[in-house]
Amino acid sequence: MDGAWSAAAVRRAEAQLMATLPPGTLMQRAAAGLAAECASILKARRATRTDRAGVYGAAVTVLAGPGDNGGDALFAAARLAQRGARVFAVPVMGDRVHPVAAAALTRAGGRLVARPPKHCDLLLDGVLGIGGRPGLPGRAIDQLAWIDADTIVAVDVPSGVDVDTGAVPASAVTADVTVAFGSRKPCHVLGRAALLTGRLVLVDIGLGPHLDPHPAVRVAAEADLAAWWHRPGPDDDKYTRGVVGVAAGSERYPGAAVLATSGALAGPAGYVRYAGTAADYVRRAHPEVVCTPTVKEAGRVQAWLAGPGFGTDEAALGELRAALVSPAPVVLDADALTLIGEFPSVLSQREAPVVLTPHDREYERLYGSPPSEDRGAAAAALAKRLNCTVLLKGHHTVVAGSDGAVWANPTGRPQLATAGSGDVLAGFMASLLASGMDAVRAAVAAAFLHGRAGGIAAREHRTVTASDVARALPEAVGAALGAAPE
Repeated sequence: MDGAWSAAAVRRAEAQLMATLPPGTLMQRAAAGLAAECASILKARRATRTDRAGVYGAAVTVLAGPGDNGGDALFAAARLAQRGARVFAVPVMGDRVHPVAAAALTRAGGRLVARPPKHCDLLLDGVLGIGGRPGLPGRAIDQLAWIDADTIVAVDVPSGVDVDTGAVPASAVTADVTVAFGSRKPCHVLGRAALLTGRLVLVDIGLGPHLDPHPAVRVAAEADLAAWWHRPGPDDDKYTRGVVGVAAGSERYPGAAVLATSGALAGPAGYVRYAGTAADYVRRAHPEVVCTPTVKEAGRVQAWLAGPGFGTDEAALGELRAALVSPAPVVLDADALTLIGEFPSVLSQREAPVVLTPHDREYERLYGSPPSEDRGAAAAALAKRLNCTVLLKGHHTVVAGSDGAVWANPTGRPQLATAGSGDVLAGFMASLLASGMDAVRAAVAAAFLHGRAGGIAAREHRTVTASDVARALPEAVGAALGAAPE
């Protein structure tokens, strides 16, 4: 498991590390890693231009604040200037600038200017670091409007974002690449700030042993999923691998049933039971699924999915109640969330695990107000109120348990914003629960692999449908399970 650490936690770790090092060592480590990534970007971006390739002759502009973040940027720019880059640095808060770093830049041939050339190959955003408040100073906004940069690289964080929440309440830099030092910060994986981060590159500066073992936001990796996965053994059968029940679809929305069962079949459970009125469609698509008219007739399962496309009438409410009476874990999606919003008492006696999968409008129905820009806190608040696990959908999906722990999914992509994609996700998650995975891990793993499947589908299709995502899930699972030995 990886994670993202708050600004305060990073400062504490930096202070502990700096106490063991000669003065300035940590900044030089950061600058060296930043310069190396900038050089790599310049080489890659300029290689197709036969008249100009590599660092030599590249135009680099630095927007430098007065703090350590500006110092990191200026020291890195000095290294690029030593390799022949033409570097112009603009102090964006009056004449205040990191004096030692500015001197290093000028010695290397760089220049401090009030207004740089309009075009540059690379712009280094060193305006604000983890100690900065949200929003940009006016001079930085003016310079960003003037400069035409091929690539914008943010130093540690995109300036102007709220580092600890990912909120972007005011002006901020939109980076193509962010080079982060020592660890992720919450803004790299949460909220609108995650969209402004671009491609994230982590530079190891030796901070790891000094970081709090409990990050503010947890981030799963493929190795985690492989460790959590139930792999069938020689004594397993279809029942011991887990039986998942799917209560979804209707005469009006039969596709929801097909997509939800598709997701369930891609998971580790050995047996899928369908309960609903779209059985004919499910049988044609998946003859291996056993179909019954209602939840009560489905028999015993190890986990239920209830909600996608099954309506919000009295019959649907009855099916929801029947699923919640079961002692098995339940995933509630789509129409089930609407019913919970109208009849919250149906959860009041529930003791077995429940996973809710709202998008923002569904969250508002459940909580009474839209999620705040601090999406981690918003998911955690709903999870605590309803004593559930919450998977809050979005461009960077967030999972929160009732204990307050927050996970950010690193694999989301815009192609997943398509009709039926959530049905596939919910069915897949229910299969993970049926196999014995706990609720939070099942939600985290489902979001991660669903995102990976979206990426696989996007490689093969110009446009991506929910069916494409379902078909790509087995490949995504296979890649993740390959991260750990059999």
